[in-house]
Amino acid sequence: MGLARFIVSRLLRLRNAPVKLTRDGQPLSKQEIGLLGENLAVRYLRARGWKILYRNFRATDGGEVDIVARDGDVLAFIEVKSRTSERYGRPVDAVNMDKRFLITRGAMEWLRLLDSDDVCLNYRFDVVELILNNGKKEQINLIKGAFETPEPYLSG
Repeated sequence: MGLARFIVSRLLRLRNAPVKLTRDGQPLSKQEIGLLGENLAVRYLRARGWKILYRNFRATDGGEVDIVARDGDVLAFIEVKSRTSERYGRPVDAVNMDKRFLITRGAMEWLRLLDSDDVCLNYRFDVVELILNNGKKEQINLIKGAFETPEPYLSG
């Protein structure tokens, strides 16, 4: 019983730990903040019962998906956007039409790679936005169905 209590208390401390945006006294780079955000997003989704299938999928034609996951019977293609403030708007605002095309291109490649005609997949595009303030608990917002498949992909 003591070990179980220790593990639970350790996990709760980690879950509620403040974000640290420095390493060795130096601020994290944008890439490091992005990776931190992706790691926090994965932890957030797993805690809610999602199954993470793949991270950082890159399609041969230039498409990209940060996280491919299962939410029940739905395949979710997830973009993660991390910011250190909302000074310039919400993180989800950065998922513009160009970014949506890249995500969709990656998602369509993923679906082609499944190579299964008999499976009718239910999928959607989600965004996990994070606000990471040094020394504070991260703010995470999951936006299910953040955007639809862009028009050119529907007609092709």
